Amino acid sequence: MAEAQSMPGADSAGEAVAAAVESSVVTRTSAPPSFDVADFPVPHGREEEWRFTPLDRLRGLHDGTATANGSMKVELSAPEGVTVETVGLDDPRVGRAGTPVDRVAAQAFSSVEKATVVAVPRDAVLPEPVRLSLHGEGGVTFGHTIFDIGAFAEAVLVLDHTGDTVRGANVEFLVGDGAKLTVVSVQDWDDTAVHVTQHNVLVGRDASVKSIVVTFGGDVVRVHPRVSYAGPGGEAELYGLYFTDEGQHHEHRLLVDHNAPNCRSNVAYKGALQGETARAVWIGDVVIRAQATGTDTYELNRNLVLTDGARVHSVPNLEIETGEIQGAGHASATGRFEDEQLFYLMARGIPAEEARRLVVRGFFAELVQQIGVKDVEERLLAKLEAELAESIA
Repeated sequence: MAEAQSMPGADSAGEAVAAAVESSVVTRTSAPPSFDVADFPVPHGREEEWRFTPLDRLRGLHDGTATANGSMKVELSAPEGVTVETVGLDDPRVGRAGTPVDRVAAQAFSSVEKATVVAVPRDAVLPEPVRLSLHGEGGVTFGHTIFDIGAFAEAVLVLDHTGDTVRGANVEFLVGDGAKLTVVSVQDWDDTAVHVTQHNVLVGRDASVKSIVVTFGGDVVRVHPRVSYAGPGGEAELYGLYFTDEGQHHEHRLLVDHNAPNCRSNVAYKGALQGETARAVWIGDVVIRAQATGTDTYELNRNLVLTDGARVHSVPNLEIETGEIQGAGHASATGRFEDEQLFYLMARGIPAEEARRLVVRGFFAELVQQIGVKDVEERLLAKLEAELAESIA
């Protein structure tokens, strides 16, 4: 499958697509959503959506100096019936799930001529996951990928990112009415990679989506999932796990736009940080619009700081425009090991170092179990063990 990369000239198509897309909710952004990079000023770091991001480490993704000169090895495996095609940016599926909301996402759109569409047919129940592996081989790459899940279909997607690249990308998930989708996105880049991506999810009527974002690698990784609903009865579960090491910056910005009645969302992200210069950012925005009566939503972020100097910014935000909801809440906590937990384990003869490992494993266990793909779970547990061996040895 060819990677959709390359060259400017997509602006007119982007404008046509933008006209057909319902306007996205804008919260704490400095410019309205747009497919045209020229509609976004070059960020300077004082904007709300960029104030935590080290712009000088984005290698030109934010100011237009990064041009597509790299390569990406792409491998796709999928069960029978799943189709893959390369389409122009005038295809009606392009942009249907959402519009770029920052300059890097618009730059990624403006830097490709084609998009890749992976389609699961209506009523299909896939016996095994669809696996898309992207391995950076150096340089700057851009991409636009769409996963189109037909009505009443059931599918699991595994997106695996490895290697070295400077990457700007848009990924769309179109989830048909009554469909069930699980997405596992793993960012296991080399320590020199930069990855900035916007994930747009459109949840159909009575459909359900479970997203698990796992981030270990990369110099700078910024993932921006955005969820909206195409009809009532939709459900979205957004889980995340990140382990941020010395010198790394991991940023996860979420928006759940409750724009339809009787929909549900649940967000739970957990992170651990080690190293004096480790930095993590979690921003959780939930908007309940006036028409979204019957909404039930909750968001949670917890962070475990393993060493001195590591720093995390955790900002949950909840905007409610109607009082006729089932429930809404949010919570955020950042701290070190709980002495009581360590004392409990050590009092039962477990050495201090092993006790600390057990606490961290337990901290992440419930999120790892959400993945539901055995080989991916085993790989991530092995990666977690390797990180723990460095931090608590």
